[in-house]
Amino acid sequence: MDRIAIVGGHGHVARHLLVELRRTEHTPVALVRKEEYRDELESRGAVVRLLDIEQQDADAFAAAFEGCTAVVFAAGGGPDGNIERKRTVDLEGSLKSIEGARIAGVRRFVQISAIGVDDPIPDDTEDVWRAYVEAKRDADAALRDSGLDWTIIRPGALTDEPATGLVTLGEDVPRGSVTRADVAAVVAAVLDTPESIGHQWALVNGDTPVHDAVHAAAGR
Repeated sequence: MDRIAIVGGHGHVARHLLVELRRTEHTPVALVRKEEYRDELESRGAVVRLLDIEQQDADAFAAAFEGCTAVVFAAGGGPDGNIERKRTVDLEGSLKSIEGARIAGVRRFVQISAIGVDDPIPDDTEDVWRAYVEAKRDADAALRDSGLDWTIIRPGALTDEPATGLVTLGEDVPRGSVTRADVAAVVAAVLDTPESIGHQWALVNGDTPVHDAVHAAAGR
């Protein structure tokens, strides 16, 4: 049974991912900043390890990844107007996760990003949104250049609706919304699909069952 480290293990997508990984007989290792999350996450079947994404260095990330076969970067700086946290969490958190994975010898790395972040940013874009897009764009570029066995999933607008199990996944997908539960299902499926390595896919809800969509996108 593989152990999968989840950076940002108390996030909305991450909590769905814990359930998905247990369903596929993996052990999720939730990396979180606060001890108070332990009971909740352990009740969902996770191993809990403490990691402060903003305050700790890549060596601490590597220690948190010990015994894991893959890393999922699911962290985000939150919906508030704190521009600085877009850098310290969304970008620097990813960079430290990448370096930590290298140090720990963990090659498989799946990153949850956002749809369209490589597109030109309009001049009138709000500063916080600009910072978020730039952080996700640069984190994805760093992962693509990392030499790790990477996959990048770029969801559309996230919703808290129940999982549909039906998605559209591919390199060029029209913008739309997707449930957080369906994002988690896709990430879990990607981890079990070696052919997904080296791919970057946009994701929205659609008409294709999750596993079929992943296998089709991967050319399986």
